[in-house]
Amino acid sequence: MPQKLSPKAAAAKKKRDLAAANSDDRKAKRADSQKKRRAATKKYGANWLIGKDYDHNTGRFTSSSHNRGGTQHKSKKDGTKAEKKQSKK
Repeated sequence: MPQKLSPKAAAAKKKRDLAAANSDDRKAKRADSQKKRRAATKKYGANWLIGKDYDHNTGRFTSSSHNRGGTQHKSKKDGTKAEKKQSKK
């Protein structure tokens, strides 16, 4: 279910989300994922990758739902905010 935002808040969120998606870090990860996906498709075939994304935390392909849910080690807290805080340390 989508968030219930006012038009003003929705516009601000759209602007923030676009800025985050086009940050240097996200661009590098997106390019790296595409490169690894092309290489894996060539090596194993496209059917093997259906429903999977490259996970930069584990260094392998995982299900899309698992990758978007946070995939830190058990000793670390899951979630992108926690990941961002840990990378700054």
